[in-house]
Amino acid sequence: MIFEMDCEIKLCLVIIFLFSSATNCVFGEPQVPCLFIFGDSLSDSGNNNDESTDAKVNYKPYGIDFPSGPTGRFTNGRTSVDILGDLLGFDHYIPPYANTNGADIVQGVNYASGAAGIRNETGTHLGQDISMGMQLEHHRDIVSQIAKKVGSEEVQQHLNKCLYYVNIGSNDYLNNYFLPEYYPSNGKYNADQYAVALVEEHSTYLKALHDLGARKFSLIGLGTIGCVPHEMIRHGKKLCVEEESKAALLFNDKLKALVDRFNEELPDAKFIFINTAIMKDDSLKFDMMNLICCKVGSNGQCIPNEEPCKDRKMHPFFDEFHPTEVLNNATANMAYSSPDPAFVYPMDISHLVKL
Repeated sequence: MIFEMDCEIKLCLVIIFLFSSATNCVFGEPQVPCLFIFGDSLSDSGNNNDESTDAKVNYKPYGIDFPSGPTGRFTNGRTSVDILGDLLGFDHYIPPYANTNGADIVQGVNYASGAAGIRNETGTHLGQDISMGMQLEHHRDIVSQIAKKVGSEEVQQHLNKCLYYVNIGSNDYLNNYFLPEYYPSNGKYNADQYAVALVEEHSTYLKALHDLGARKFSLIGLGTIGCVPHEMIRHGKKLCVEEESKAALLFNDKLKALVDRFNEELPDAKFIFINTAIMKDDSLKFDMMNLICCKVGSNGQCIPNEEPCKDRKMHPFFDEFHPTEVLNNATANMAYSSPDPAFVYPMDISHLVKL
């Protein structure tokens, strides 16, 4: 989702290895005491494993490069937020809400769910998922548990220092607005109206998080979703589906405006916007045959137990929807410490966590 296609049917993108390998070797205490993660399959670490849905990947070849193998992560290795956790100094991966028994929830929880969206109905043609609204309810549960551990007086002070990473919205387009055979939203809204409605609904959840103690928000924008291989294949195109990418950019514009609004209305909090749609360059080109890394089924996900490509660093996507770890690494590093103000607004995560 972090690239654009050129007129020669090539994918032009940058794989930005900012920082040396030492960037993932952080010593001492984490830069924030806790990390809470809200989102979809780009961040899911196992919450969908026991759900009745096609959107789950707790099988090989997913996790082929992850230390413990398949976990429910929709990629070959680490997700962007896994890598961000490394950069922040956590010595473990933030546990999924579905598997918090015995986990140190005081240091954070991952609520993300494959196929989930801001709207409750999003992705439900695939089966059950955990929408943003339900993720918020799960967070309420965790906050009450943390209060019992650290004390009712101390819990707000603790939560105020945490980082809240929110990466959701792609499915509200790919598994809602652009699937009129399943969802009515396309007939009710034009693209601009839909973006307004989505961001307004999203704002209610973010305000609720603020009411629960959140003060440091990293809001991740949408990538160029029309360039996702599944969308190009579905539309019989060799280039990106322009209508879909333009719709995502409308959402991004309104999400960035929401960051400005909230930073003014909620002066005790800080919101930042990460614009993943601009990560592009001509430094590397991949032939169309090399976009994805695994053999996929009709749902665009890897066929269980089929051998994936060997050199996964040379493929931007693992399946027809989800980036390989090498692109997740680029995204995480840019979000954490970017020299480009067009990518991080009004600051990057490394500065946000110091506030």
